[in-house]
Amino acid sequence: MSSKFRFSTAGESHGESLVAMVSGLPAGVPVVQEVVDRELWRRQQGYGRGGRMRIERDKAHILSGVRHGKTIGSPIAMTLANNDWKNWGEILPVEEGDAAKHKAVASPRPGHADLAGSLKYDFKDARYVLERASARESAARVACGAMAKLLLRELGIEVASHTVRVGGQELGRDAAWPEIVASCAREEVLLNCVDPEAEARMKSEVDRALRTGDTIGGVFEVVVHGLPPGVGTHVNWDERMDGLLAQAVMSLQAVKAVELGRGVTAAESMGSTVHDAIAYAEEGENEPEDGGPKFTRFSREKNNAGGIEGGISNGEDIVVRGYLKPISTLRRPLGSVSFATREPVKAAYERSDVCVVPAAGVAAEAMVALTIAGLVIDKFGGDSLREMKRNFDGYAEQIRKF
Repeated sequence: MSSKFRFSTAGESHGESLVAMVSGLPAGVPVVQEVVDRELWRRQQGYGRGGRMRIERDKAHILSGVRHGKTIGSPIAMTLANNDWKNWGEILPVEEGDAAKHKAVASPRPGHADLAGSLKYDFKDARYVLERASARESAARVACGAMAKLLLRELGIEVASHTVRVGGQELGRDAAWPEIVASCAREEVLLNCVDPEAEARMKSEVDRALRTGDTIGGVFEVVVHGLPPGVGTHVNWDERMDGLLAQAVMSLQAVKAVELGRGVTAAESMGSTVHDAIAYAEEGENEPEDGGPKFTRFSREKNNAGGIEGGISNGEDIVVRGYLKPISTLRRPLGSVSFATREPVKAAYERSDVCVVPAAGVAAEAMVALTIAGLVIDKFGGDSLREMKRNFDGYAEQIRKF
């Protein structure tokens, strides 16, 4: 993460609210409440979501760092109220409270942080581990990511996601940027797949999991469009864009693998079919059909690298895939052990989802946007948006003339 640009979250799944903080955004970035809240709404959508999403109506309450609709350069603090708190206030009070009302998680769930966290923090049940390890925390990340997106948008950089696989059913082709944008703009999210026929097949996978009391995972893809070449660096291991993106997406709950470009299939292919051949066009030739930015006359025939070479953006779309395991809370629980008796029991069950692939894609958009925003701030600097734009435009002119 950038040395200047930082974000953090606080709060528990059933606590009073989530807290999100963003520091390091330049002054003058327009902040549109509806844009932030729509990102939060998108995270709550998708076929296979559980009952919690019928309770919560996430909206960001901005406390600081934004005045008269623009950032002012100071840290931005936001809260996201948990509507479910009214049912948990006496169960999870800040003060000591009534121990008889505590709802223990008495048997750890395989695949969750329950057991490892309880051992680490010396808890005799997994309640407090569950409360913070829950993917409910990702809502606060999405609020932070919305702020990063608002900055990137001012520079012509966009971030969006779509679903490429649910269970055994996959899209089976590359998605064009306009398709991804259109899918993200839909009011009925379903599974956020750009192809209706593939989406119907994915839906059947979710239905099968639902019927059997199981859960199902999948793969989402996040694309960054409009980023110029030269962002990121190869000079230090912990500053490479690919490493930072991998860490950011892997940090999301239930993500177990991250792929940049065609990283997985590249491992089983010959180099001549993997590396993206370079071409050059003179002024007026090979202009982008979508009217988007053209930073350099150098271009690639394909984008197997996913827009990153040597830890640096190369001007093509950044493509990041996250591989999401099935949710670990099952209506048909797996075997576990009682914390109290050490006897074999079934794992604890709390209200949960069946499939969260589209929602995870939105959370990953936030993490990718935050990572890219940090790198952009490091490269172009500027305490105000006007200063940053001047630096950005100057660099764009420089690489156009290269």
